[in-house]
Amino acid sequence: MGADRRLVRWDRIVEYFWTLDRSPCVKVTELGRSTEGNPFLLAIVSSPENIENAEAVREMSYRIAHPKGLTEAEAGRIIREGKTVVAMTMSIHATEVGGTQMAPELAYELATSPDLEEVRRNTVLLLFPCFNPDGQIKVVDWYSRWLGTEYEGVPTPFLYHKYTGHDNNRDAIHLTQVESKMVSRVLYREWYPQAYIDHHHMGSYGARFYIPPFANPIDPNVDPLVWTEQELYGGMMAVMLEEAGKTGVESAATYPGEFMPTFNYVPCWHNICGMLTESASAKLATPIYVHYHQLKPSRRGRPEYRAQMGFPHPWPGGWWRLRDIVEQQKISALATLRVAAAFREMILRNMYLKARRSIEAGVREPPYAFIVKPRQHDELTAYKLLRMLMEMGVEVSRSRREFTADGVTYPRGTFVIFTSQSCRPYIISLLRRTFYHAGPFSRRPDGTPIAPYDLSTYTVAEFMGVDLHEVEEPFDGSFETLTSIRLPRGSVEEGRAGYLLDCALNESYAAVNRLLKRGREVHRLLEAVKAGDKTFEAGSFFIPGQPGLEEELRRLSKRHHLVFAAAPSSGLKTKPVRMLRVGVYQRYWGGNIDEGWTRWLLEQYRFRYKTLRDADIKRGKLRDKYDVIVLPSDQKCLILGEGIEEYYEKRFKGLFVLPKFPPEYRSGLGKEGVEKLKEFVEAGGVLVALGESSNFAIDELKLPVKNVLADLKPDEFLCPGSTLHVNVNKDHPLTYGVSDALLILFRNHPAFEVKAGMSNEDMQVVLSYPDERIMESGWLVGEKHLSRKAALIDAKLGEGRVVLFGFSPQFRAQTDATFKLFFNCLLG
Repeated sequence: MGADRRLVRWDRIVEYFWTLDRSPCVKVTELGRSTEGNPFLLAIVSSPENIENAEAVREMSYRIAHPKGLTEAEAGRIIREGKTVVAMTMSIHATEVGGTQMAPELAYELATSPDLEEVRRNTVLLLFPCFNPDGQIKVVDWYSRWLGTEYEGVPTPFLYHKYTGHDNNRDAIHLTQVESKMVSRVLYREWYPQAYIDHHHMGSYGARFYIPPFANPIDPNVDPLVWTEQELYGGMMAVMLEEAGKTGVESAATYPGEFMPTFNYVPCWHNICGMLTESASAKLATPIYVHYHQLKPSRRGRPEYRAQMGFPHPWPGGWWRLRDIVEQQKISALATLRVAAAFREMILRNMYLKARRSIEAGVREPPYAFIVKPRQHDELTAYKLLRMLMEMGVEVSRSRREFTADGVTYPRGTFVIFTSQSCRPYIISLLRRTFYHAGPFSRRPDGTPIAPYDLSTYTVAEFMGVDLHEVEEPFDGSFETLTSIRLPRGSVEEGRAGYLLDCALNESYAAVNRLLKRGREVHRLLEAVKAGDKTFEAGSFFIPGQPGLEEELRRLSKRHHLVFAAAPSSGLKTKPVRMLRVGVYQRYWGGNIDEGWTRWLLEQYRFRYKTLRDADIKRGKLRDKYDVIVLPSDQKCLILGEGIEEYYEKRFKGLFVLPKFPPEYRSGLGKEGVEKLKEFVEAGGVLVALGESSNFAIDELKLPVKNVLADLKPDEFLCPGSTLHVNVNKDHPLTYGVSDALLILFRNHPAFEVKAGMSNEDMQVVLSYPDERIMESGWLVGEKHLSRKAALIDAKLGEGRVVLFGFSPQFRAQTDATFKLFFNCLLG
């Protein structure tokens, strides 16, 4: 495996694993099907005895991590008799081909080698041979297509997951994709391993191999035993790699121990020793030659390419091959298993200790709990959050009777997440307001801030618009721990004149789209209406009475958990709603992750759309076919297809180079495409520019708007993924259904100022930043640059409009609170 210029396709690897299943040391299970219908496998590798008793081993592994009610004697028995369970995932990023190519070889050696008898006896390996089967097939087929040409070894020009691309490893909390759900179910609800390792690739021009532990800064919420166990596993890897003559190995560099929504990081917040390896990339399976002088320092932890602690034996340069990657990953995997076997009782005892510490901390120190306030702007999104937490192994409780916490009285049926749980670090990191610690590890020697690897906060309740009460004092009450979350029952009231549907609920948009697709008549209220004891705000949906409608609404109420309220018989001011013809721009150059997430979200909420490529736009007459065109967040140069090499050099500073894609995959609208987009808008179309794409729209369509952040350096302005307060213009239709207390997720996007002119009224400010105290959670340098500026502008151009989002309202399908701002662009 890993031979020069050869990649084994997933169907052959699947076939091989089913062959291995004949071994008494291997048990293969198909967990389900991937997004595009390919088999998703789990291979359990251990001794025949452990395979036969797998259910008992699983129960012990899960129980020692959840010791509530476990006696010391029972814990002692599990520590004596249990096995160390280690999970490994391969090639979640499909162009990082080494892991999946290595997996069959690792499984074979582990199942057959006499030297690994102790490992088989004392450990159970949960091996996911491929986290992204669809992408693996795409990459192998792409590589084979161009083998022997000048484009050999070039990565795929399109996303290697149907929707998420590289962001499939940012789905470890929300679990939107089927692959994420399958892996997380095994990790957190079935086996709960003591260690987890995810095998990746990195750029070609630094160290040859990154191994644990993580670099500074680290999250103090995580139990210190997780970090010290990383040093234990990483130490064995380093020794075995050096012993095998593998050079260029680094640790405690590049990848900080801060919270990220990735599969290798999230386990640490569940007391599992989560780890990753990162191999220097070849050109897929084609060797790459690297000169010594091309080798670079690390972004963190290794300031120069010289021998140092954590990097004791630099690689001198030369040819680098896929076989090198396979060998180093296999050695690191076997090192992990040897540690797990040799220190079995200690590791199991540590798991017990970490869990006990978390549980006890939740009893003696705040926060003691997070209460989901009974009144929510979007009740169904609050239920979605609770389900999401439970899918990740978090216990959710419900009050049996009224109770009081911090002087506030809550009714029977209130949901509570107590922090006295094994996964307390996870709960706190997701639900508590966060102020990023911008200490010395987050700044360069000259004081320039270093942005976190991902976001500076992952407070998902804020992302989703769910209102919580963080409890600071102990409190009493009667509570039941739930085994599942049952959403509210929908209903249809008797309404002769028609029905009202609350636009504050994201699910309402899915229901309305289903009705529109079936040809049903739907309107929006132009002013608030009171029906019974509920007020329906402007923008809420009105469905007039129609033959056969009631039964259809009953089905929708059950599917979407919605209440269709009886509408007043008269006095409604409404306008008809129609499903607009939507096009979503898609480019090559490796694909645009934001575009993939946009497609996924539109499909979940039943919006119709068509994918637009360069040729579709350049053909013109767009207004005849489309009402709305969406530009997902993207760099201006990648939309235009101009200046991309300079962009790569500026952004990656030599660590990555622009691939030489075949000509037909070098996309770009160019000036011709820009003109056609301008014609579309001036003829009455709506161009929706999300996040960074607003810079393209402002510059190329000559809008009288300025991005006030465009020329600022990181020490002047930095906001690397923070939740920010905005003022909401409730008179504008784009804000229908949006909360007055809205938070947006901002990740170094544009902020707008309207240039003074004769038609300022044509630039409508929909969202704007307050004067001060703008940030809720995260890290914000240079607040003054946002003060009173616009975050969302609806700009008139000719007969049409350009909607400029200074953020991504649909970011990774995780920011439920701002979905409606986007959805309102798509309904006429």
